[in-house]
Amino acid sequence: MSITAKELAQKLGLSTAAVSMALNNKPGVSESTRERVLKAAKEYGFDFSRQRLTEETKKGCIAFLIYRRHGAVVGDTQFFSSLSDGVVNAARAAGYQLNIQYLHQENCRSELRGLLSGDTKGAILLGTELREEDFGPFAAFPLPLVVLDAYFEGISRDCVLINNVQGAFAAVNYMISKRKQQPGYLRSSYAIGNFEERADGFYKAIRHNGMSTSASIVHRLAPSAEGAYADMKALIAQGDPLATCYFADNDLIAAGAMRALKEAGYRIPEDIGIIGFDNTSLCEMLEPPLSTMHVPKQAMGQLAVERLIAILERKPSAHVKIAVTTTLVKRGSL
Repeated sequence: MSITAKELAQKLGLSTAAVSMALNNKPGVSESTRERVLKAAKEYGFDFSRQRLTEETKKGCIAFLIYRRHGAVVGDTQFFSSLSDGVVNAARAAGYQLNIQYLHQENCRSELRGLLSGDTKGAILLGTELREEDFGPFAAFPLPLVVLDAYFEGISRDCVLINNVQGAFAAVNYMISKRKQQPGYLRSSYAIGNFEERADGFYKAIRHNGMSTSASIVHRLAPSAEGAYADMKALIAQGDPLATCYFADNDLIAAGAMRALKEAGYRIPEDIGIIGFDNTSLCEMLEPPLSTMHVPKQAMGQLAVERLIAILERKPSAHVKIAVTTTLVKRGSL
């Protein structure tokens, strides 16, 4: 009798979720863990037939390319897990196998060449950490390619991304209507396309409300909960002026800043209000729960796969940019 995924997890001292991600070739576990799980699965007689599409439904392989410039933003977070789930589920439902591959700046070209020798029909590129100057290897990629979570004016590829300007504008406009004061900005210290677009939306809302953009207090914080906490704690300790309300580039920055502010004796939202961006599961775990902008993460992944399949099967003549709208989620932090 073959071993189950749950039994395999117990033998390896891992969670069932980690074993499932490894067996299904999903992101969320390290490559060393994935290799360990697959090796043990073969040794213990795991039935891999349940994990694979049948030959009758297999249409070929879609590569899911996860580009990492520095790894500060793309990681094992709930945001990217949900985005990846959308890609994985949509590919499987359409009858395509999915090959997940991490690409690194220094050896990107050679890793892309390796995809051309197999049954790869096209690729989804997670471009969150991608800059336009990094796009050269992908511009020369001879297979159909859809860029997910990034867009550049100078490229001729289909893109699916967040409408960051709309989302940030809506968040800041709501904040101003509620607090009647000049908002501050908890801005990422890493240059990421999504965050640069959110900055555009922030300042657009400031101008829309007749405020001076130079009057907003801006703090540059690392785009992680721990990093933002450390940075905000240092800013408070050195006596930097604080705003009475803040828009944060993402929920992780907001969470780290909230922790530092509360430790310093500030009440949220009475003394300082905060709104984040992404609507990750972390928001409802905070005290108070974090107001934020909801991003339909799984839907974005699904749209990227649907667009790639449309290119593969119908070969449309024009490239499209699909910007997914965000929605405001009101909670207790503002």
